[in-house]
Amino acid sequence: MNMRKIYRELAKKYGVSAKEVREEMQAALTDAYTNPLNNNVITKAYQNRIPHQGEIPTPEEAVRYLVGEVKKNKA
Repeated sequence: MNMRKIYRELAKKYGVSAKEVREEMQAALTDAYTNPLNNNVITKAYQNRIPHQGEIPTPEEAVRYLVGEVKKNKA
């Protein structure tokens, strides 16, 4: 999976830069992981399923996990 290609395609589709696509994805992940409304056992359990190095997954980590889940569910 080529993340740069994904960013470029999304950027083209929405008329923004690839850098902005990645920044917005990271902002959404950061909000999801730090929003007090998401601070419950069920949400945290789903969030913890995404493998990540730091406290909050990077867009690359999240996409890698989600692609794997889609592939598993297609089989």
